[in-house]
Amino acid sequence: HRVGNVMIDTLVRLLPAARSRWEGLSARLGLERFALVTLHRPSNVDDPSVLRSLVETLNDLSRRVPLMFPVHPRTRKQLSDLGAASVDGGFRLLDPVGYLDFLALQAHADFVITDSGGIQEETTFLGIPCVTVRKNTERPVTVEYGTNVLVGQDMERLKAEVSAVLKGKAKKGKIPPLWDGEAGKRIAAVIREFGTR
Repeated sequence: HRVGNVMIDTLVRLLPAARSRWEGLSARLGLERFALVTLHRPSNVDDPSVLRSLVETLNDLSRRVPLMFPVHPRTRKQLSDLGAASVDGGFRLLDPVGYLDFLALQAHADFVITDSGGIQEETTFLGIPCVTVRKNTERPVTVEYGTNVLVGQDMERLKAEVSAVLKGKAKKGKIPPLWDGEAGKRIAAVIREFGTR
């Protein structure tokens, strides 16, 4: 049975609460125009040379648009091992934030740079350009239908995709079929129907 995506049910249900937090969150962080970054995959953060290349690229990009980076504890340790001076400019490291605040950040970001599968789905639903620093994805629907672009660990491609977004030439996406916040109801209907057989 094709029922949709229950993660989108959660997003749809909580998006109004997340949006209601935006004013306070943006004032506290001093946000206007910004992009959001998340990195936690071992392929990106456990190899010092890959992480150093990412940080150098993100530092460069942060001179064009401020980057907000709520940092996963593993990633923070790896960044610390690179040296405190590795992050500069408009590239701001934040403490981890809860789901509602993070959803508010996603909904208001110019674009997102990530290696997270769930964020690829959320940005697709929200219509926010997503640049994924991975060679592949377990969410191919976000590339086929959505706003997601895979760049692998090619930093020149990452820069090119961000440049396209900043010039108003981001990949246009649409919400995949059945991503309407009703997957749970469809699942319950299938289970009820199965129980009457």
